[in-house]
Amino acid sequence: MPYSHKKPDAEYAEGLSLPDLDLELLHDPEDELLCSRLLEAVQALLGRAPLGSRRCSRLRMPAQLLAQVRAELQRLARSEPCGLRGALLDLCVEHGKACHDVGHIAADPAVVPTFQLTLVLRMDSRLWPKIQGLFASGPAFAPLKLSTGFRVIKKKLYSSEQLLIEEC
Repeated sequence: MPYSHKKPDAEYAEGLSLPDLDLELLHDPEDELLCSRLLEAVQALLGRAPLGSRRCSRLRMPAQLLAQVRAELQRLARSEPCGLRGALLDLCVEHGKACHDVGHIAADPAVVPTFQLTLVLRMDSRLWPKIQGLFASGPAFAPLKLSTGFRVIKKKLYSSEQLLIEEC
């Protein structure tokens, strides 16, 4: 068996790319808790979202969408000076050709925002023809399902140069 000059740690480090090492070093457990609270606030806003006429609709986030949004928010916050605490989140729901502003959330009101995320969720298009009439009449709350597709627009508030649009 030939002699290897590599140390075991060096072999381990060769298997990891620089982004993998960054993820391990920059992982903040507080961001996970903050992300959970942020997503709870998102779901609360969706639960009373004014769509169409002056009516409110209970919008439901499928579990898959919730997991995807969580991962994307955490990923986009990693490169920020304050992490997710520096996020200002604008929430919109798109259905048909209209995009409705649902609300705005500061991830941590005690921190000056360093970046703005615009989360654009979509109505489940398979249901749209069936529910189109619900926006004009019917009960005050209509349970509606969101699609698992979404878009996130990230704008750094301390730099006018970077605008990032992610389609998921």
